[in-house]
Amino acid sequence: MEIYFVLDASAFINGFGLESNNNYTAPEITHEVKDFESKLTLDMAIRDGKLIIQDVGEKYIKEVNEIISKSGDVLRLSVPDKKLIALALMLRDEGKNIKVISDDYTIQNTLKIINIPYSGIMTDGIKGVYNWKKVCEGCKKEFDESYPFDDCDVCGSKVFKKRIKL
Repeated sequence: MEIYFVLDASAFINGFGLESNNNYTAPEITHEVKDFESKLTLDMAIRDGKLIIQDVGEKYIKEVNEIISKSGDVLRLSVPDKKLIALALMLRDEGKNIKVISDDYTIQNTLKIINIPYSGIMTDGIKGVYNWKKVCEGCKKEFDESYPFDDCDVCGSKVFKKRIKL
């Protein structure tokens, strides 16, 4: 079965070879590719028909937001990251055999949770699944991911994101 690649910016930046015409990315990802050589690679892939820029529907964005709110990855994923994961979900729902190419550990963590294959270019990838939560470094109070402040409302200490292995 043919593999359809969903490409993060790191695929262009770190030299992923675009051998087939089954390469996709989200429009927001193209804005993350900024250096001259990577931008040239991206532009040539689009021109040569080797890369499809595909937007995703709100249904898939909502699905990603639900998944990452449970894992705590909502604290670490950008809008382009969420769109990339949503694109992978959409293509999988269309029956395509997909693989995401990304060196971003948080993207890989979310993909591992939803059982979508991934590979890094410069990294080996994550070994396990992790969740994240906000914790006060002083009194150890745990906060919801929507807690808007950097300081604890109980003791005034700094609130940080703590990784929890599942």
